[in-house]
Amino acid sequence: MAQDGSEELRVGQARGPYDLDALTTRPQELENSHLDLGSVLVPVVEGGQVTVEMSEAHQPQNVYLVTPIGRISVTAFAAPKSPGMWREVVRELAGSLRDDGATTSVEDGHWGREVVAEVDGVTHRFIGVDGPRWLVRCVGSGPTENSEDLARLSRAVLAETVVRRGSEPFPPRDPLPIVLPPVLAEQVAAAQQQIFADPAAGQNPQNPTAQNPSAQNPSAQNPSAQNPTAQAPVAGADADATDESGPVAGGALDQVAHATVYGENTFRDDADAAVEVPQDESPAAEAPDVPADADDQEPPSSGSAMQRFLRRR
Repeated sequence: MAQDGSEELRVGQARGPYDLDALTTRPQELENSHLDLGSVLVPVVEGGQVTVEMSEAHQPQNVYLVTPIGRISVTAFAAPKSPGMWREVVRELAGSLRDDGATTSVEDGHWGREVVAEVDGVTHRFIGVDGPRWLVRCVGSGPTENSEDLARLSRAVLAETVVRRGSEPFPPRDPLPIVLPPVLAEQVAAAQQQIFADPAAGQNPQNPTAQNPSAQNPSAQNPSAQNPTAQAPVAGADADATDESGPVAGGALDQVAHATVYGENTFRDDADAAVEVPQDESPAAEAPDVPADADDQEPPSSGSAMQRFLRRR
């Protein structure tokens, strides 16, 4: 993550997650390549689908990128000025998952430690990166047989993610506010009205015309996808950009327009824990230290593409 201002930093270099204030790329250029959720701009996956999960209070709870090999969520949190919060979270999260019965390990990844938990044949990988007064966390969940492919795709998504921290103060570890795009907010509002009118409707997707088989059971996806970074590229470093204005087929605006809204507990992920500190702070097993200098590591993905969704002005 190069954010020191020593050289021009643009989306598409796979050097994120980026801080918006450090970028020369303008948010308008990301309209078709990224899902703008206010505090975080997430590159969409080509051939994927945007889904929104509602809470028991019928409020938007999670936004997912659903792909043929699993689903990905990206969330930004407030953090202190001093780095190192993710290291603390890793220890606490790993301990909490173990206590819940998940087979849990801590691995070294591109940015540092990654928490990997397996529950009933589904692998959940938690990847976190510390930024200036923020922490961003990516969670990839899918069938264990696809775990390596999904790990590469999750890292590719995170490498092109942009965090819009803002200047408002938030307590450390508080999620930064999520603001849904207007089209998606309208779909959520319609789903809320339908749920209030017919509570049973909350158990079914609210946009059946946009349903994708991969959205309905992310823990039982097609295991034959062997190269997700080639088959499902994200906004990245392909030189084939476009000057096209308006929505691009398969891009972020198009995926938002065809998003699916799920009611409570229909798209739930028990292992998708937040970064709250567990009440029991007994230390979990320490993971090996990660080298402080990640410049010598391999890039998070060589398959980031979909540069054609970036809008040049």
